[in-house]
Amino acid sequence: MSFNNLDQLYRQVIMDHYKSPRNRGELTEDALTINMNNPTCGDRIQLHLQVEDGKVTNAKFTGEGCSISLSSASMMTEAIKGLQIEDALNLSQLFSDMMQGKEYDPDQYDLGDIEALQGVAKFPARIKCATLAWKAMEKGLKETDSK
Repeated sequence: MSFNNLDQLYRQVIMDHYKSPRNRGELTEDALTINMNNPTCGDRIQLHLQVEDGKVTNAKFTGEGCSISLSSASMMTEAIKGLQIEDALNLSQLFSDMMQGKEYDPDQYDLGDIEALQGVAKFPARIKCATLAWKAMEKGLKETDSK
């Protein structure tokens, strides 16, 4: 597959998650709620996490933002459901490395649709958009893990 075709496929995946976000909504029962925003562009997210016995059992989000921010939140909530806290945090570190253009081991986790966001690394101003939901997840899970 040529680079242009791959780039187009990635754009389609991002727009699919933006137009039809997965896990959009709120959790109420014993959910951890984390609010974060990106003041430079106006993106904001409210992330809801259900954590039981050290495992993320459910994740949802609400908020407003650009296609990169909301697509990333959609992909992230899909990816972390069912993961142990440690694995979710490791996945977040892998994503952060990808966003910074660092070498990462794609075999460590099946990134699935998340891989479509790797092109964001070429646009430093957009990295904060892509990482907003991930930073919220890290904050919430680290708080949960320390209890």
